[in-house]
Amino acid sequence: MADDPQEKAKLVEEIIEVIAAEGMVDRTKVTPDATIESLDLKSVDIVMILTALEEKFNVYIPMDGSLQDAKTVEALIGAIAEYVMKEREKQ
Repeated sequence: MADDPQEKAKLVEEIIEVIAAEGMVDRTKVTPDATIESLDLKSVDIVMILTALEEKFNVYIPMDGSLQDAKTVEALIGAIAEYVMKEREKQ
């Protein structure tokens, strides 16, 4: 499933929607090359986004490693998608 490009594209789109909604950011600004700083997302916003994603996908997303190091939307999405796909493979 992790190798299915359509499934991954759908997952990325869902993550972007949650980032825009929970971070209260204009959806058009949530692009892969946007930085967390340029979207004016604070750590509390990131926590809200992660909580919403955990509920949406029924997974636990630890705030460490690649997630903590993420500076761009692309890196953030990549880290989140990795956790979600790992959990889906377990089910």
